[in-house]
Amino acid sequence: MSDQTAPTPTYRVVQWATGNIGSRSIRAVIEHPQMTLVGVHVNSPDKEGIDAGELCGLGPIGVAATRTIDDILAVEPDCVLYMRQGMDIEEITTLLESGANVVTTCGEFHHPGSMDVAMRDRIEAACDRGSTSIHSTGISPGFISEAMPIVLTSIQRRLDRLQIEEFADVSSRNSPEMLFQLMGFGRDRSAFDSVESTGEVAVATRDVEIAAGTVAAGTVAAQRMTVAGMRHGAEFLSFSANWYCSTEIDADWDLREGGWRVTVAGDCPLDIDIRLAIPLERMAETTPGYTANRAVNSVPVVCEAEPGIRTTVDLPQVVARLG
Repeated sequence: MSDQTAPTPTYRVVQWATGNIGSRSIRAVIEHPQMTLVGVHVNSPDKEGIDAGELCGLGPIGVAATRTIDDILAVEPDCVLYMRQGMDIEEITTLLESGANVVTTCGEFHHPGSMDVAMRDRIEAACDRGSTSIHSTGISPGFISEAMPIVLTSIQRRLDRLQIEEFADVSSRNSPEMLFQLMGFGRDRSAFDSVESTGEVAVATRDVEIAAGTVAAGTVAAQRMTVAGMRHGAEFLSFSANWYCSTEIDADWDLREGGWRVTVAGDCPLDIDIRLAIPLERMAETTPGYTANRAVNSVPVVCEAEPGIRTTVDLPQVVARLG
């Protein structure tokens, strides 16, 4: 019997988009022992031509950013880490048909059964033509809503309920447009409720200064949005997102530090707290890695998967190959 082992495969990877998460992804790919960064796609003219290493805070590596998909196709990547805001189906299908697998932080592909049928069929057809697969992942949704529950329920023979509570203190996030305009922090409660009818909000009991600006007393300072799956008339699966600018609110909510609480009711009950063990002032620089790293670590299993839209249930366990 030969004592030789098969060589470890390596993957040619392209990074698509270079925001906070994308730039962290570039660094992770460069440092990954099984990956070679062969291309970077950017949208901004200001970033075009800049070396990928410089875009992520490292030294030059000889890979210049481009704004054209033709340049990306020319380097023949095994996988594209697609991390732009919003999903462009023309870009996605072109990449898949070319033979490039796609790992994305866009949320469209977490549950293929919920997709628009025409879009799903078009993506599946592109995968068939290119013998490729596509997978959505990240930290939430992704790790906490898919990978973690699969592991925790693997020790159950009876499952009565699984509850995930997410907690995010956004007071140190200097993103006024996202917090005040898109999410509605600092708005009057009645105006907010008229838009978001499926959740709860709580208001600040005093003026609060956060990195993005001022949240006035009596305006929204905390939001709780819950999605629940029912079985036999009772909650079976639930996910609650608790995002807040201050704990000084007019509601008796158990607002914990950033992270998650996962509760499993079954024949082997579990109550697990997962806390982001970083100071609040370092959240902005650290949290992009929570999303980017799982996507990067998923590249090998997605490249080796059968063609099509692949979910966490379809794929083997994602293992971090550390340098």
